[in-house]
Amino acid sequence: MPVPPTSGRLQWTDVPTPLRARLEDALGAPVTDTVTPAGGFGHQLAAALTLADGQRAFVKAAPDHDPLTDANVHEAAVLGSLPPGAPAPDLLGIHRAADWTAVVIAHLDGPHPDLSPASGDAEQTWALLDKITSSPAPAPYAAAVNGTSSTTAALHGWDELLADPPADLAPAARDRLPQLAELEAAWPGLAHGDRIVHGDLRADNMVRDHHLGVTLVDWAHATTGPACIDAASLAPQLILAGHTPADVARLLRDHPATASSPETTTAFLAALTGHWHRSARQPAPPGASGLRAYQHRAAAAGFALLSCRLG
Repeated sequence: MPVPPTSGRLQWTDVPTPLRARLEDALGAPVTDTVTPAGGFGHQLAAALTLADGQRAFVKAAPDHDPLTDANVHEAAVLGSLPPGAPAPDLLGIHRAADWTAVVIAHLDGPHPDLSPASGDAEQTWALLDKITSSPAPAPYAAAVNGTSSTTAALHGWDELLADPPADLAPAARDRLPQLAELEAAWPGLAHGDRIVHGDLRADNMVRDHHLGVTLVDWAHATTGPACIDAASLAPQLILAGHTPADVARLLRDHPATASSPETTTAFLAALTGHWHRSARQPAPPGASGLRAYQHRAAAAGFALLSCRLG
């Protein structure tokens, strides 16, 4: 049975023959080609399959003992519970064989959105977040995520950096360590809410489908929480895409999901940015090449945004 690769993802040929046969039987045709999209940091199979009859489907698969299998099954439950019209792909099925589990999801046809200032994709994504968080999560979704502990509530990092500041920490961040640690400490008490939370919003977790427009994918971290989480998570990504911190700070100030709870938004941003700063300095986990470099970039963007909010 394969173990998580030291770099990259599991491939279609790593999937046991009985599960591949079951998937081809369920999909109605043999698989003729597979494409692993760029982006993401997981090691499980995550591939677009092309079938002999021209159909396409997206499949995530891993051994049952792999922690990512639980995440894939959770995502399947979430996709099956989202209300009609939600910006998410349809769940096509869950299949098990040879001590592996595969989740089959409708294929989306298009690239990752362009979040740069020259594109309209960021504006469409902001509108989607307003739509998703404007009312409480529907009962089927709340039931699907019930009992799944939110990883966002445990985000932290400034507390450890305050206790032992690393030599490479930027002077501006070092000067604010007590304030940042205090803001971060407030976050767990504010982390509860009743809105849909995707929980891992980046451009590589979205697709600009040619028919559906911007659609959110990879719902493995979905939960309920305050309306501000996804908008505040997206904000540093806009800075990485070329927006200025001041412009993004204004977007957060005015967006309905964040404008109504500025203290919660700032506390979450502090916790998220602290998490990035702390994690970026840890050894790279197996099968997640590029993760630490991404966290360094995201940490810098998040701190720039926090500096604008704090003045």
